Amino acid sequence: MNSCPNYSNSNGYHKQQQGMSRRERVRRGSRRSRDSGDGASSLRVGEHQQQQQNRPPCTDFDMAYFHSYAHVGIHEEMIKDRERTEAYRKAITQFKDYIAGKVVVDVGCGTGILSIFCAKVGAKRVYAIDASDIALQANEVVKANNLSHIVTVLHGRVEDVEIDEKVDVIISEWMGYMLLYESMLGSVITARDRWLKPGGLILPSDAKLYMAPVTHAERYSESIDFWRNVYGIDMSAMLPLAKQCAFEEPSVETITGENVLTWPHLVIHVDCHSVTIQELESVSTRYEFKSMMRAPLHGFAFWFDVEFNGPTTTPANSYFTNLSVDNHPVDGSHRKKRTNPSEALVLSTAPEDPPTHWQQTLIYFYDPVELEQDQVIEGSLVLSQSKENRRFMNIHLEYSSGGRSYVKESVMR
Repeated sequence: MNSCPNYSNSNGYHKQQQGMSRRERVRRGSRRSRDSGDGASSLRVGEHQQQQQNRPPCTDFDMAYFHSYAHVGIHEEMIKDRERTEAYRKAITQFKDYIAGKVVVDVGCGTGILSIFCAKVGAKRVYAIDASDIALQANEVVKANNLSHIVTVLHGRVEDVEIDEKVDVIISEWMGYMLLYESMLGSVITARDRWLKPGGLILPSDAKLYMAPVTHAERYSESIDFWRNVYGIDMSAMLPLAKQCAFEEPSVETITGENVLTWPHLVIHVDCHSVTIQELESVSTRYEFKSMMRAPLHGFAFWFDVEFNGPTTTPANSYFTNLSVDNHPVDGSHRKKRTNPSEALVLSTAPEDPPTHWQQTLIYFYDPVELEQDQVIEGSLVLSQSKENRRFMNIHLEYSSGGRSYVKESVMR
């Protein structure tokens, strides 16, 4: 019989268990297809690619990751997420003049649905890439839709497969929980650097990660306060273990705008046209919030937006914006879907927007912090790739309020 790791100081760090946790297995079975490709249509595998020295090795963690996306349930969940799938279809339709007659790469194609969308708006050729065995089914899907003359499925990693031409468009649904979890953006960057023509189109083009302090008394009560009185029995001795098991790791769940105590802080803005893999290895920011109400602070929520902007004509000076210096809150209007059709289409996972399968990511404290209205909450955040497995994300959160300071560390597995 297994229990959670040993509990230590309130709101402190607790050593994670080694190996694949139940959370990871559950997520792998209930999330989307991703990473260095999934594809469909004339299956091809590069035979000499892994001999090239500048490409990262495929680890056992990578193989387990790819294998997890061979399960149809993950793809079903993604495709049934209408906010997600319709946003991509609308973006492809909006940029059909850039796609028609052009060469497209679909990174992490899964069942091939985005590749087919591109083919239907007139793409000349689509390379659908996926390292998971779902590529075998994607190939059959392409054949069933009589698109094998347009869509070519490449079964392998983006780092390994070969394409003998430059491409005009890269499309990928690479976003993980808390935006950067799973590290699939690195595969998009690799595809961009290997094949994209100067000024080419990347969909989505931009991504923004937000954070905000939240109150969630109902969640805390369900997980913790329950143990104070169980059928008339005082079981408060269970509280330390209950807090550890409930709140040690980040939680993916849905909240509403009513849970959010302040305007959000923009953690990072990623420009997909030239962010580098090295810049994604560690992201840091400083923040300062002022509570809009009197309420217990139970933790922080994270969500993201992605934008579908047109192709760039000249390389930007900086493709990656880390707002560690600018701690001003972000006005909520910056995250709203734009009504002007000439402006970028936005897919948002914010609490006030229609729900998606990404939901929001919550980092809960072991004990709430009582806030007064206008009380300041300040601190810093560091997100870094785990050395154990680059698809895991280390989270180091420091926060201070009311003269007290805390540290919360966890790993998103």
